[in-house]
Amino acid sequence: MSHRDFRASRRMALGGALALAAPGPARAAYPERGIRLIVPYGGGGQTDIVSRVTADALQQRLGQPVLVDNRPGGAGNTAAEAVVRAPADGYTLMIATMGTNSGLNALLYRNLPYDWEKDFLPVGQFCSTAHAVVVHRSIPAENFSELVGWIRANPGKFNFASAGVGASTHLLMEDIGAHLGLDMVHVPYRQSTQAMTDLLSGRIHARCMGLPEAETVRNVASVRPLAITSAERRDAWPGVPTVAESIPGFTGLAYFGITARTGTPPEAVARISAALNEALEDPRVQAGYARVGADAAPRNTPEDFYRVTRADAGRWGPLIRRLNLVAD
Repeated sequence: MSHRDFRASRRMALGGALALAAPGPARAAYPERGIRLIVPYGGGGQTDIVSRVTADALQQRLGQPVLVDNRPGGAGNTAAEAVVRAPADGYTLMIATMGTNSGLNALLYRNLPYDWEKDFLPVGQFCSTAHAVVVHRSIPAENFSELVGWIRANPGKFNFASAGVGASTHLLMEDIGAHLGLDMVHVPYRQSTQAMTDLLSGRIHARCMGLPEAETVRNVASVRPLAITSAERRDAWPGVPTVAESIPGFTGLAYFGITARTGTPPEAVARISAALNEALEDPRVQAGYARVGADAAPRNTPEDFYRVTRADAGRWGPLIRRLNLVAD
């Protein structure tokens, strides 16, 4: 969806809301039944963790069940296809990530069954998370600078896992490597659990993973966190430097939000947006995100979230093209 098209869709939504306020036949208030929240990755990873915090918060405020439906596959494409095939009635929503909603998958995959610019309507962002670079202790590096030195001294011998070609965890490591001139081997995984198993055993030297997932292993003896991708150090990760201390200005945050099918009734979008913003100001919800290393988003509108998705498209799209990445 172009910015012009998005503005037009918002005018239509506003018109619909005004029409709802006008006298006419009574209409049942949304939602009348349970809502399905499709998560584009399997259980246990960062997307699943923060999605379940959000589903619980929405359920409390909407007064209807919000059921998490994990649909892993194709870096989010399986989930996106399920959404575009469902009715545009507000009862099937999807967790928005940069692969499906910033157009990165459109660069990585051929013949997608959806159009990221036309088929989805942004509803709102609920959190963001930085990433951690976690290294197996078989690599003789006690800090990030030593890691960079070891990789430079051993070109092509250092490998790292990601959630797949073009995933945020892949792109961040490629971007770090490009800035520092590092020769590293990428090993894509379909399942986060297998990647974690291989990291803990030493088959994989490193993973870049979202803080919600990294929280689960940061105190495990076989690995050590060496850097995080937030702009500043985090109190919850004492002694772990930022990548920005080696690459000035570098950050790497993953956004998480909610999207609906284009054509979803404006009253449904407005109701979900209002419930989401109410949840974001709840200290219990904020604490739920913080417990897994995520930061609650400030109050935001669908237009605000649209701008976030476009900013990521502008940052990561050129890197994908430069590296000639293909996922299928």
